[in-house]
Amino acid sequence: MESFETILIGWNILVALVYGLDKLAAKQGGWRIRETALLTGAFLFGGFGAMAGMVMFHHKTSKMKFRILVPLAVVLNVVMIAAINGGTLPEIYNIF
Repeated sequence: MESFETILIGWNILVALVYGLDKLAAKQGGWRIRETALLTGAFLFGGFGAMAGMVMFHHKTSKMKFRILVPLAVVLNVVMIAAINGGTLPEIYNIF
């Protein structure tokens, strides 16, 4: 199960960085990442990364869609991870 946790951590870091890249592109007027892609990353086990990216980069925090869907993704991620892990959360989720 340790490799699963490592993959989850890496994926969430990547999702957070994608939010940061999109914020940078927004500031510089560059190529943007679609909102559906940002939210898909959150719902595909990247909810914590999406939340971290929103907070760290102050990105999409004023959009109601993100203020509702990203926390929902976090909750669903925890439920899905617990289901995959036989009803318990991996060690990295002991904050709950």
